[in-house]
Amino acid sequence: MQATLDALSAQQDTDFTLVLVDNASTDASRTIAERYADARGRARTMVIGEAEKGTGAASDTGFRTAIANGATIIARTDADCLPHPAWTARIRAAMVQDGLEFLGGRIAPRTDDGRVSLLQRFILFAMITLAENYGRLHRRGPQFKYPYFMAAGNNLAITASLYLRCGGFPRSAIEHTHEDRELSEAVRTLTTRAARRPEVLVYNSVRRVRAYGYLNTLRWYRNHGYRPQIVDIR
Repeated sequence: MQATLDALSAQQDTDFTLVLVDNASTDASRTIAERYADARGRARTMVIGEAEKGTGAASDTGFRTAIANGATIIARTDADCLPHPAWTARIRAAMVQDGLEFLGGRIAPRTDDGRVSLLQRFILFAMITLAENYGRLHRRGPQFKYPYFMAAGNNLAITASLYLRCGGFPRSAIEHTHEDRELSEAVRTLTTRAARRPEVLVYNSVRRVRAYGYLNTLRWYRNHGYRPQIVDIR
């Protein structure tokens, strides 16, 4: 988590309020978050709690808290991810200058928390490409206003008005529902001002792939076809 906070501190565009959601953590996450908020300033950093287990529940609480405090654009990343230094600047450019209401960025593997070979990077890229093409093929219909693109929960942004219109993230646990996909599919029925922006980059942990393996990870993200004994990989 500290590495994520350091990456957010290193953003080129620092004009943002950070909402940190503690989803009933049992480690030192809350302490780290509170210490960071004190150092950055409580006017620009909020630490809140969400007792209901689930990435969907925690994300929805965070987004609605941001909106209630005046946010018009909300972006999400996760505590195991490293946003590129231009992450917030590029989101602002896409949402404000280009007029998008929703965007999905690009994800690439972190290399600071374990070695990732060139072959592994290629396989991970191929997995993402396969998942996105699968979605384009199988997630079609007259109700959708634009073709499917992947909007991973650790790297997406949405306007406050669209978030409220689409109903927001389902208040779900990750083992039940992929809340980022549900949000993306709801958005597709409401607007055409959405796009995948590869320049909006986040480096994400590959610990789940290491724990599940390549095939089981694909099965997990497709439709929870793989059911691991331990879901919350640490």
